[in-house]
Amino acid sequence: MPATGTPASMPEAEPAITASPARRRLRGLGAGALACLAAGLLHALCFAPANLWWLELLALAVPLGWALHAPSTRAALLFGFCFALGWLGLGLSWIYISLHHYGQLWAPLAALAVVLLAAGLALLPALGCALAAAAAPAASAGRALALVGAWTLAEWLRGVVLGGMPWLATGYAHSDGPLAGYAAVLGVYGVGALAASCALLPLWAAAVPAADAGTPLGTLLNSTLNLRSGCALRHRLGRNTWRIALGTVGSALVLALGTLLQGIVWTQASGVPLRVRLVQGNIAQDLKFAEGGLELATTRYLPTLHPMAMRGPDDHASHPQTLPPDLIVFPESAFPVPVNRLPDEILDVLADPAQRAGAALVFGAFIVEPGHRYFNSAVGLDGGAGEPQRYSKRHLVPFGEFIPYGFHWFVQLLHIPIGDQEQGERYQPPMALAGQQIAVNICFEDLFGAAIIDAWHDPDREPTVLLNLSNLAWFDDSSALPQHLQISRMRALETGRPLLRATNTGVTALIDADGSVLQQLPVRLEGVLEGSVQPRTGRTPFVRMGNLPTVLLAAALLLGAALYRHRGVLAPRRIS
Repeated sequence: MPATGTPASMPEAEPAITASPARRRLRGLGAGALACLAAGLLHALCFAPANLWWLELLALAVPLGWALHAPSTRAALLFGFCFALGWLGLGLSWIYISLHHYGQLWAPLAALAVVLLAAGLALLPALGCALAAAAAPAASAGRALALVGAWTLAEWLRGVVLGGMPWLATGYAHSDGPLAGYAAVLGVYGVGALAASCALLPLWAAAVPAADAGTPLGTLLNSTLNLRSGCALRHRLGRNTWRIALGTVGSALVLALGTLLQGIVWTQASGVPLRVRLVQGNIAQDLKFAEGGLELATTRYLPTLHPMAMRGPDDHASHPQTLPPDLIVFPESAFPVPVNRLPDEILDVLADPAQRAGAALVFGAFIVEPGHRYFNSAVGLDGGAGEPQRYSKRHLVPFGEFIPYGFHWFVQLLHIPIGDQEQGERYQPPMALAGQQIAVNICFEDLFGAAIIDAWHDPDREPTVLLNLSNLAWFDDSSALPQHLQISRMRALETGRPLLRATNTGVTALIDADGSVLQQLPVRLEGVLEGSVQPRTGRTPFVRMGNLPTVLLAAALLLGAALYRHRGVLAPRRIS
């Protein structure tokens, strides 16, 4: 037998199979996409009712971290899309209730409609991540800055494109927590930008290569690390750990400044507290517009005009009445027929100040004008014999109050009476009621902070109180209700004004100027909420400037990163 060679009875060893670079890249993309999808689902749970602002920072770090290291624009696009799909798909899942339960749309088709909506909205964050990847190299300071800018612009555009759907914008998760202090200065999109910065800063710091001396932020970071080169602790922990620590300190400083800003009171108290009575009729959506809906609304709302009306779900005897309210509020579309078609006996009760002991009244109602022009409006009646005041909704809900072009076929599948309503004027003065200037907005409009501050158009009639009328009975007791309350809290923070919420099924609440909930009624319970709020005057920085500073800064970050890359300033340098 030969001394060397392979025995005839033994098979030859097969060559080792190694994954090709292309296969490894695909596996990496798959892992990143799954991680981002899971983080998006977690992100949706960080908003109300959980209000986990700190967990939101961790969830946001996942897609931003993958996009920071993405090897291509397509990879960054994928990571951003998967995160936003999980975030918005789960966060907006309550839309399924209105489509299936009330619209009687076939369940799979209703679920598909929600997924398609989420996918369409997810394109903007995905494109933002892709733009950032195109603007600057991976793991560079330029990529980090571009991501913050592009993410912020994507959030803002989601509230603008095709009428806007900014529900669950990143900043809303911070109606509580340190970043809430920035709301009065930068608004919800500025808060979202700072949240992205806090999530991204430690990740970028950990990624800065030692040779990245050309990056301004990298130079600062590396020079800081070298200040005490003999530090034994630094040698034990390593440079990477120190970078992460310094990045975390940077994020902590942003949070600390937000806490300091919360101590600044931007507005001033005006006059005595306003006593209010908010009525929650709790009329189910399938009963509201059915036969007998008007009679049901009459029995739920008209008795609450009396000064000794029940103050809550219990008998008023357990809540001793002190002073009658200055203002009584019924929710959006309190009566299921237009106000100019209400029976005279109902109009007489509503218009008679004696029925409400001189209190002012605001109630939601449809108004029909010649030519079959329908407006979703609020009517205000003062405690005297003044003329009725009116506010008409100007930011309408797609598929709820108007049908987007090309989608009539979809609406025909629903068993919901949907018609194209008319928009109110952009500048409508606040209602002068109960000695206050009350800026009214209706339901969906509460999402648009820039539209809310249009009420400050006339310096002589600046609002002292905000009022939101809503009907979320379309969504039962889903997360849509606490999410909308969270949105209202952000509007109070941005404007420095107390905000009243009068809703059909919830959440009816009194919100203070600092965004805190003073009182609220349980969801899906007939009741009356009585309390008081302190009217305020003065302008916050956000009321003065709106979203413009945040949008300009975000655009500057993205454009600046691209220009610096073109000049080679922010490109990573290697030591040869």
